[in-house]
Amino acid sequence: MKKIKLLTYTLTLTLGIGLFVSSCNDDFEEYNQNPFALTNQDLEADFRLVGEPFVNIIRNIYVHTPAWVTQLQQNLLGDVYSGYMMPPTPFAGNSNNMNYNLVDGWNTWAWNPAYQNVMAPALQVEQLAGDEFPEFLAWLEILKVQAMHRVGDMFGPIIYSEFGNIGDDGSIPYDCVEDLYANFFADLDEGISGLEAFLATGDPSPFVAFDEVYGGNIESWIKFANSLRLRLAIRVSKVDPALGKLEGEKAINHPLGLMTTNDLNFTVKNDVDHPMNTINNAWNDIRMGAPMESILGGYNDPRLPAYFRPATQSDVEGEYKGIRLGIEIDDKGTYVGYSGLQDLGDVQLMVAAEIHFLLAEASLRGWSTGGTAQGFYESGIQTSFDQYGLSGAAAYSSNATDTPIMYVDTNNPSNSTDYGSSLSIAWDDSADFESSLERIITQKWIAMFPDGQEAWSEFRRTGYPRLFPVVINNSGGEVDTDEQIKRVKYINSEYAQNPGGVQSGVSCLGGADTGGTPLWWDID
Repeated sequence: MKKIKLLTYTLTLTLGIGLFVSSCNDDFEEYNQNPFALTNQDLEADFRLVGEPFVNIIRNIYVHTPAWVTQLQQNLLGDVYSGYMMPPTPFAGNSNNMNYNLVDGWNTWAWNPAYQNVMAPALQVEQLAGDEFPEFLAWLEILKVQAMHRVGDMFGPIIYSEFGNIGDDGSIPYDCVEDLYANFFADLDEGISGLEAFLATGDPSPFVAFDEVYGGNIESWIKFANSLRLRLAIRVSKVDPALGKLEGEKAINHPLGLMTTNDLNFTVKNDVDHPMNTINNAWNDIRMGAPMESILGGYNDPRLPAYFRPATQSDVEGEYKGIRLGIEIDDKGTYVGYSGLQDLGDVQLMVAAEIHFLLAEASLRGWSTGGTAQGFYESGIQTSFDQYGLSGAAAYSSNATDTPIMYVDTNNPSNSTDYGSSLSIAWDDSADFESSLERIITQKWIAMFPDGQEAWSEFRRTGYPRLFPVVINNSGGEVDTDEQIKRVKYINSEYAQNPGGVQSGVSCLGGADTGGTPLWWDID
């Protein structure tokens, strides 16, 4: 293998388009053109040149601006496939991602930002930092895992460990998903140990000016990395139980622990308005998903008005109404009066409540957690209520009466459907494994809103909550309606410019490059 030293060449080979750089870094283009002309003195001045790429990386795990990129990167993929949301807009003549006619021109933007604005700046940091700034390299490993596991969970095999390398045949190979996860765990090891070593020096954090998540707090980053490890350990727990248990208990037993309180939530704090506010308010392009109506409505969940606004459509005004995924929509005006989203603040990519539910599932699976599944399940509900300043978590947790309700489409009753489960909220010690898992995942799904990408991944892994299948399936037989969509297809530009690489990814899939081929960790 040959190392490609020119970053722009690597990107051209891999992506075939120019750098998509956020305005947060005025000097990025200048030093990207000639990175090896920098002196150590340049690098050491306030850590600016090695630190500023991190702002770009953090803001593009989930694209902050422009909003149309966010819409294509996640909103018209994970957000809708998770059941959280659904657009009232009949994009492309109502033949689009929502009914499984995967639009390549859209899904390109689920791929490109990860390589242009995460992996490219990461490679630049590695080139600039060298051996001089190991703490930045350690931080980088954690952020790479946070960003790229989301991309891998969309597409499956992706370019990761070989980014920046080119084979003799001109291709950049993909990591199979099982190798991808092995690399994620190894990179978290490296990142955590590097930050621990820096923490032991007692030196002030060099990250403060560039860290829009934890303000340079090294201990918080280590707790987040442990929590991310636990998330990924649970993800592989069905396909490789031994690996899941090993990595999960490593995270749980770390001396600094996990991010179990809301002050440690992974939220990106800056002055950029949340792009979903534009998509929801200015464009009226997204509304509540039907499963939210069935589950939160049936449970009389106090979080429902914290997440969504009442409908404005005259016949349901004041109610909370969602749109079912993959239905016939002739005109935007038909459903635009259903419930919109409440305005969102900081971009949220992991919350403490999720960690409690991860611990609940780990306990259910017999891992050493220091607690019980019921205890973590109920503390997860409490933590989620606390996040929104809501009271009544204990009463909600003990509710053994309320269950999800039938979804009713008032505009087209043929879209109405039963939920498919009568599971109540209260923990039941006599319940079997699957019923207990369904309770945990359903509450985790509620608590993780609005991060639809992670919610979609967990639905594929577990089958919970009981999301409604599409009514119209325009996949041409590639996606089974009842099984629901499993992944996003590789983009055309990869086939054109990295054909050997993308074929290595397809060979790892164990099936065709379609939306119906499940990922490695998605097993029955």
